Amino acid sequence: MTRRAWILFATMSVIWGVPYLLIKVVMDAGLTPGFLVFGRTAIGALLLLPVALRRGVIRPALAHWRMVLAFAAIEIAVPWYLLNSAEERLSSSLVALLIAMVPLVGTVVAWRLGDRTVFSPVRLIGLAVGLGGVGAVVGLNLTAGGTPVWALGAVCVTCVGYAIAPMIADRKLSSVPSLGVVTVSLTAVALVYLPFAILQAPSHLPRWNVLGSIVALGVVCTATAFVCFFALIAEAGSVRATVITYVNPAVALLAGVAVLGEPVTGGIAIGFPLVLVGSYLATRATPSKSADATEAPIAPAPELTLSEGAGA
Repeated sequence: MTRRAWILFATMSVIWGVPYLLIKVVMDAGLTPGFLVFGRTAIGALLLLPVALRRGVIRPALAHWRMVLAFAAIEIAVPWYLLNSAEERLSSSLVALLIAMVPLVGTVVAWRLGDRTVFSPVRLIGLAVGLGGVGAVVGLNLTAGGTPVWALGAVCVTCVGYAIAPMIADRKLSSVPSLGVVTVSLTAVALVYLPFAILQAPSHLPRWNVLGSIVALGVVCTATAFVCFFALIAEAGSVRATVITYVNPAVALLAGVAVLGEPVTGGIAIGFPLVLVGSYLATRATPSKSADATEAPIAPAPELTLSEGAGA
């Protein structure tokens, strides 16, 4: 990867490692999953919409509205609701660890799209090791009791969405300004969740730490994060972009233990290293001379450089 890709990678690893802690704070305060989805997306959309309108990137995104809405549904609308719901019952560190299997799912999806390098011995070993780690995490936590199966399933569905959505952005929306795609996506999801937010609005003003968590989720972990993520996809490719999920769980685990006092269970201690090693091996580049659209870095399109000024 290029130096710029490494900088984006490091930034995204931290930015998308923190949300699990913030989501847990909001969910423990009694707010609903739908209300939080609206809060995140509405804040993000309000921040990006003036910039997107000034740069004239909304119209090109609307010209590809079907793919943009597909991206919005698979990356934001469904996964965020499921993730919020899961964190009502699961620890933030456990949820983040399960999200670490996104590269494994992405590798399988890439194979279905024609990437035959998945059958290389190293990558097959990586898939086996990673799935073994996921099995250890899920199995040991279920054995320990108190872990609802539906919540684990919700996180697994989220992983599928997180694996597929970057490929939609890479293959179908690479020629569309990323700022326009992100802004239209956030606006659409916010409008969908607006009725639920009105019906499920809290009866009293939440505490400062809850409000701060929602604002941080909207400003940093949504608006800023998506612009950086599209830039990372353009710089390193969709499969390598999802490899930030190697580091995200580590950040989330440390945050959950240090801030919320969450325990490091046996399933996490055994499965976490296996998932990380498996994900690394499963997405490792092969020495094959054949070009792989999902593996080779993509030259940044001029439209994607909008991320450089989005935070101004």
